[in-house]
Amino acid sequence: MKKINALHIVLVVIAGMMAASCQKDFMDRYPQTSIPPDLFFKTEEDLNLYVTGLLSVTGRGAFLADQDTDDKATTGAMEIKSMMTGSPTSQTLTGGWSWSRLRNINYFLDNYSKANVTQEVKDHYAGLARYYRALFYIDKVRRFSNVPWYSTTLNPGDSVALYKPRDPRTLIMDSVMADLNFAVAKVKESVPVGTPGKWVVKLALARAALYEGTYRKYHDELSLKNTADAYLQTAIKTADDIMTNGPFQLYNTGNPATDYATLFNSANLVNNKEVMLVNIYDQDLKKSGGNNGNIINYEQSPSRDLVQTYLMKDGSRFTDQPGYQTMLYVDEFRNRDPRLSQTMIYPGLKMAVNPPAVATLYIPRLNKNFSGYHQLKGYINSTDSKVVDGVDFPACRYAEVLLIFAEAKAESGGLAQGDLDRSINLIRQRAGIPPLNMAAANASIDPVLAAKYTDVTGANTGVILEIRRERRVELAMEGYRFDDLMRWHAAKALEKIPEGMYFPGLGKYDLNGDGVEDIILIDKSASIPPAASQETNSLGVKLVYYKAGNFGDDVTVYLKNGNSGGTIVTEVRARTFKDPQYYYRPVPFNEVVLNPKLAPQLFGWQ
Repeated sequence: MKKINALHIVLVVIAGMMAASCQKDFMDRYPQTSIPPDLFFKTEEDLNLYVTGLLSVTGRGAFLADQDTDDKATTGAMEIKSMMTGSPTSQTLTGGWSWSRLRNINYFLDNYSKANVTQEVKDHYAGLARYYRALFYIDKVRRFSNVPWYSTTLNPGDSVALYKPRDPRTLIMDSVMADLNFAVAKVKESVPVGTPGKWVVKLALARAALYEGTYRKYHDELSLKNTADAYLQTAIKTADDIMTNGPFQLYNTGNPATDYATLFNSANLVNNKEVMLVNIYDQDLKKSGGNNGNIINYEQSPSRDLVQTYLMKDGSRFTDQPGYQTMLYVDEFRNRDPRLSQTMIYPGLKMAVNPPAVATLYIPRLNKNFSGYHQLKGYINSTDSKVVDGVDFPACRYAEVLLIFAEAKAESGGLAQGDLDRSINLIRQRAGIPPLNMAAANASIDPVLAAKYTDVTGANTGVILEIRRERRVELAMEGYRFDDLMRWHAAKALEKIPEGMYFPGLGKYDLNGDGVEDIILIDKSASIPPAASQETNSLGVKLVYYKAGNFGDDVTVYLKNGNSGGTIVTEVRARTFKDPQYYYRPVPFNEVVLNPKLAPQLFGWQ
């Protein structure tokens, strides 16, 4: 078992048991009459029991995120991809309109004051509940923009509240910020491991403010641009507070080749000073988190666009390298930002096998609809199930605070080099690449990034683009990318179908980095020979055979130019992102039928 303080172990186990008990036994019924509030809300234990039942912490499933972005190719049925390739309406997009969690939160807020405890204790738990309510509504705003605001539990007989129209985004976000500010003021700093405390609430406030500030700045359809800066200033102030007064720092032992990966492959992150909120996984605590198979074998693969976003180790742009567009896999990983090889499987990786003595260099597997690149971040390179199942997840990282601070400063127009040095450049220092220079970035704007983020203008264009690069790279595969593209008004990037590795044509290639060919691409009309007749390389190892051809051919690898080579093709259906419509979702048709006051739909939805 991990070396965690015994009290913390007890608290985590009890919290898990209570969460399960709350959710299964009474949370779904609580706003009804099965447990009258005057019989339950009496002690701090009662308040803790209820609020623990509301606990929601990001876990290892986040490593499977970003399939709906330009970071990954996927065969999964992602909503945004289906929208861009189909004809979506309010009758086909029916998700996201669930209010049961809000009912549970508001029921607590309606009744917690009955407890016979000090006001400080009441405020702490009320703060946590309002934090959860804020998160609930942030998700609703991201999806629908305007939604009904409910601050109390609905009575089934209250037809006015039940059938009210949607409230404007401004009212919702003002209420969200009020909830988060209350939580910041009242939630305690010292809380059980694995639960949010004051600093995590402050991160949520900074995160929400950055999202809303940049969303309003770049989305003209809202006509709220003049209110954007107030949110950006809140993001700056809150992030600066965490940076100045919080007990956090980046994990940095001075080893750029492994420090970043340590955050995602460690059995114990409880005492890691970068981790603001940890999600603990441990077989001994009856909570296993292994998802190796899903990460490396399932339905996702990193995109070539993401690979090309990482800088060179000397800080120069990869996309400035001669011939970068036709560079082979092994060459792409040479002299790059060390985070690339800690995020994706790299040439030379030795994969753990049984028995360990026969471990060999990993050869990336190719398959149609996949890019050829493989995700490493979140994959635990071990054959010991206890090790695989016992890796903690950093649900909230201090690195995000630094990214928020730098971006909000840049977007507000108040960025100085000193701001970069105490934020972005600390992240770059840990990664082992040179610092970001504001003047140099603005003087030499990356044309690739400028083409992706066309809305960015002004004197700080270059540095804003580089901060966005840094955010994409640092937070890759952690579930941030979709929201970032949405708030930056950059979803046109989703129209580009993710591509994979480049091959100049049929023939033999080295994919494990030892200088010896290990795979062979053969013509689509050829047959893969039986094992006894397959060619071996100079090491006496049989080559791995793949049939290559055009998309839709009876082959195992789709290349852009078929047998003439090109990048791996993952899909060919044309994608169209309708702006501004697809930045939002319609209220589900059946809900409008039940409550016509939810109409009209916004931004062209039917």
